[in-house]
Amino acid sequence: MTNESLYQEALSHFPGGVSSPVRAFKAVGGTPKFFAKAFGAWFVDEEDKQYLDLCMSWGPLILGHAHPDVLRAVQEAIQEGLTFGAPSRRELALARRIKLMCPFVEKMRFVSSGTEAVMSALRAARGFTKRERILKFEGCYHGHADAMLVKAGSGLATFGEPTSAGVPKAFADLTVVVSLDDFEGLEEAFSKFGPELAAAIIEPIPANNGLLVQDPAFLQRLRELCTEHGALLIFDEVISGFRVAPGGAAELFQITPDLVTYGKIIGGGMPVGMYGGRADVMSVISPDGPVYQAGTLSGNPVAMAAGLATLEHLTPEVYKRLDHCSRRWAQAFEAIPGLHAPHIGSLIWPLFQPGVRRADRVQSGAITQFNRLHKLLLDEGVYLPPSGYEVAFISIAHGEEELWNFEKAVEKVSAELATVV
Repeated sequence: MTNESLYQEALSHFPGGVSSPVRAFKAVGGTPKFFAKAFGAWFVDEEDKQYLDLCMSWGPLILGHAHPDVLRAVQEAIQEGLTFGAPSRRELALARRIKLMCPFVEKMRFVSSGTEAVMSALRAARGFTKRERILKFEGCYHGHADAMLVKAGSGLATFGEPTSAGVPKAFADLTVVVSLDDFEGLEEAFSKFGPELAAAIIEPIPANNGLLVQDPAFLQRLRELCTEHGALLIFDEVISGFRVAPGGAAELFQITPDLVTYGKIIGGGMPVGMYGGRADVMSVISPDGPVYQAGTLSGNPVAMAAGLATLEHLTPEVYKRLDHCSRRWAQAFEAIPGLHAPHIGSLIWPLFQPGVRRADRVQSGAITQFNRLHKLLLDEGVYLPPSGYEVAFISIAHGEEELWNFEKAVEKVSAELATVV
């Protein structure tokens, strides 16, 4: 079957023909690709065309597609059952590994997605502080929980919607929004709402509305203000966790949050989320405390096995290799005239605009140019995330052969891009 025929059928089953909005290619145009299989840094669509993958399932696949050790761990776990709905030794093994890499996580709870982790962390913060307001930052995306769909990024920014329909105004009224990299706005928000804030939540490395790398001093001041006003600091590290350092952005910037949310990499390609942090804060979670949170598939043994197999590979040497690799890939991107490729860890943001730290500073012309680039590279067998507001992901499977293929594709599209400008 062709991608087009599959998409036409999908339109009769799913809103927009997809199970997640950005997959619909509405931002970049064209027909979405339906993939049949994947290996390493490559995947193959239903028309048997092979693509170099620079999306990597939006971040979980730091080891690449179908890593043999991850597959082996999953196959072993499956032999013992797909789900128990009860405790298993694999939860303990993954928890031990996470605490080894992130010592500030004293207690944790596994869930099934990043959105669920954020939703639960916010509820825990409100239960602990007995306050209701939450502070978030425009340009940070924290999943699709109602309280967080207020000037959020990712798919919402792609479609030009500042908020989502279906979110009660009362939810938005309890969410205070400050711009990233805005020291004055940050001080003003705490001055006005500090005694009412249960928590401030931020992507310490914002990567869902572009890679908006912040001044560490901004994050440090946020930490100080939270402490001064009795609000909890929540780092949303669903993307940056275990990708930029063993302990994520918290380790990289040497700033300890009160709570943290993880996802993606800790599932090794399986659906997983986690929230955790200070033991006293986590003590409010049921059955120890009054804050209810539960999940049938929480701590799923197959997902735990995949996550543990992934984390066991993430040695200091691997992070050094990924850093070196991403610098070379960023240089390859910047061979495209006018394109800038800010990067941190193994995250890269190809943007036709320099020095962006705030979501509202991204120029529409830069996104338009990215859309052209996306189509041209797709025709050359390179799959970028289908939105100019999303970042590219590099894995340990992106080796010399993959870089060579990418550089050849860049050579072909650069001349054509220049003629379109």
